[in-house]
Amino acid sequence: MSQSLTSRTPKPKYDVVLIGGGIMSATLATLLHEFDPNLEIAIFERLGRFAKESTAAWNNAGTGHSAFCELNYTPEKPDGTIDISKAESIAEQFEISKQFWSYLLTKGYIQEPKDFINSCPHMSLVFGEKDAEYLKKRHDKMSESVLFKGMQFSTDHDKLREWIPLVMSKRNESEIMAATKMDMGTDVNFGSLTRKMGRHLLEDSNVEVFLYHEVKDIDPRENGQWEMKVKDRIHNHKQEVVADFVFIGAGGYALPLLDSSDIKESEGYGGFPVSGEWLVTHNPELVEKHQAKVYTQATVDAPPMSVPHLDLRIIDGKKALLFGPFAGFSTKFLKEGSYLDLPESVNTKNIRSLFGAWWHNIPLTKYLVQQVAMTKAQRIQHLREFVKDANEADWELKVAGQRVQVIKKDEKDGGKLEFGTEVVVNKSGTIASLLGASPGASTAAYAMLNVLEKCFPEKLNGEWKDKLLEIIPSYGQKLAGNPELTEKVRNYSKEKLELEY
Repeated sequence: MSQSLTSRTPKPKYDVVLIGGGIMSATLATLLHEFDPNLEIAIFERLGRFAKESTAAWNNAGTGHSAFCELNYTPEKPDGTIDISKAESIAEQFEISKQFWSYLLTKGYIQEPKDFINSCPHMSLVFGEKDAEYLKKRHDKMSESVLFKGMQFSTDHDKLREWIPLVMSKRNESEIMAATKMDMGTDVNFGSLTRKMGRHLLEDSNVEVFLYHEVKDIDPRENGQWEMKVKDRIHNHKQEVVADFVFIGAGGYALPLLDSSDIKESEGYGGFPVSGEWLVTHNPELVEKHQAKVYTQATVDAPPMSVPHLDLRIIDGKKALLFGPFAGFSTKFLKEGSYLDLPESVNTKNIRSLFGAWWHNIPLTKYLVQQVAMTKAQRIQHLREFVKDANEADWELKVAGQRVQVIKKDEKDGGKLEFGTEVVVNKSGTIASLLGASPGASTAAYAMLNVLEKCFPEKLNGEWKDKLLEIIPSYGQKLAGNPELTEKVRNYSKEKLELEY
């Protein structure tokens, strides 16, 4: 940590203030600086470095979400057909992220792509005749889309042993299993990527970064600007900072900050904190036998973010296996937050939403209670559904990141849980906030372009347009139904990101 990052004092006024030092703020700051290098931009991060919360490597699964393996993105409709529209949308969003990262590498803003992205096949695995039939239908439907070209399907045990030897070890030959495989999948260390972007912003731009600085309150001014109370956590000094535009990318703390702004669009939002734990092994023999990310079906009443998966992880050049997630509960909104976060978030504007969401999700509450009460031995039993002879001594428990599931106002039920990523913007487009969890970091570039479309539409379609097309060559065009463009975009990012599928 450099001296300048802890001793400088923020200016009283900026064009743009970004709250939080995760992948969202780093992405938005980079985009804005590329579009207009003269913008005065400040980033306030309450901890001592970029990417210490949700973006940190072990605080997420590191899946480059392309909808190749996540079964909850491809629901079966009542008539028995498979809906792949959400899967196509998420696949396109990840291609935007890959183009953005490729641009950063091309410009020399970041180096060494293998530090943050590596090829890793994505697989879906199901058990039993009914789910095998669903997976076959899903494969047939997805294979019609250019975005999922090359997806393989098999129920053959010999083929599955070739793909996932660790999972197939000691399997009964009569067991019905089915899997799909996409070699184009990736493992992403979002923490490493974010710190690379942060280093570029610190050293090669006029964006000002303030670590150990926490924004405590956001208030509107009559002239349309925003006034923030900023606390220097090292020197215990408080000051006011004014900005024309504010982005709240503070993970779980985005919700209370958004509420403090008093914008109409924030009314009714609540948050339900969910933590998680992984089982992790670094045993090289086990790692060697599992070189993929393998997702299966969520159990009954489990939230989509709790889909069991056994993943290869590549962090700082070292390979490990991760299984989970197992849900946990804490009243904190961030890992390094306060136990008062949840009770203090309840107010007259969102209590109906919170109660409605709880009332209509009692099975989810029961599921969370059961998960929290599990012993390590019970977690190993779940792992043995994937790895028959899993040895408890090979696996350690690791606490994952803290997520705040969005609770949204609902006229019928009072409130409902939202499991996606949501951008909230006020009517005048001067303040924006990102809420929610998965697919999260994977779609950061798309999400931040969404913020810019809502808040700077004239500039994005005007003076920033040429630069935008340089950064995201496919911007404004759909890849689904366009094989030529899809191939061009994927070949470009494959080369720049040094992917090996």
